[in-house]
Amino acid sequence: MNIPSKYIEQAVDQVASLPGIGRKTALRLVLELLKRKPEDIQRFATALTEMREFTRLCKICNNLSDEEECSICKSPFRDAATICVVADIRDVMAIESTSQFQGKYHVLGGIISPMDGIGPSDLFIESLISRVAQGDIKEIILALSATMEGETTCFYLFRKLSAFEVKISSIARGVAVGGELEYTDEVTLGRSIVLRTPYESSLKR
Repeated sequence: MNIPSKYIEQAVDQVASLPGIGRKTALRLVLELLKRKPEDIQRFATALTEMREFTRLCKICNNLSDEEECSICKSPFRDAATICVVADIRDVMAIESTSQFQGKYHVLGGIISPMDGIGPSDLFIESLISRVAQGDIKEIILALSATMEGETTCFYLFRKLSAFEVKISSIARGVAVGGELEYTDEVTLGRSIVLRTPYESSLKR
């Protein structure tokens, strides 16, 4: 791809570094930005800079937040006794879009994947154990993807949490095996939360 400007090429390199964006798409986006007014570009750049500078992880659940605690953790209208455990922040967004869950969350920051060098110590598992150990949690819902890595993580968490008097559930398998939560339609995902089952029952199959 012959790009006549080193500045455009630098911009294309940066946009193309984003996942799922090839250089042709990156060039198209950069050329579109080049058509915008300088003040529009400045607002665009400022939004990205402020996002990176001020967005943080909630100190309780690891969800994205502008403050130390996210809006879900701070809400007095959410059921603090029910925690939905998810792998990624995008899973929180997917479940919230269903309006079927009124509890709170715990974001692990990934799933156990030895092939990728990700072990339990690389995830926010100990902070989950600490939350449960406080004794206020009544139910843990394991809402992880139906992949081998997701199931491995669920089983690990089940073993760790079995020492506590807490109900451990898993989402109903309306979510296809091998599927990721963020790509599941809202109706199916919502029903899988509502129709959750005791995790132990999945071990007997």
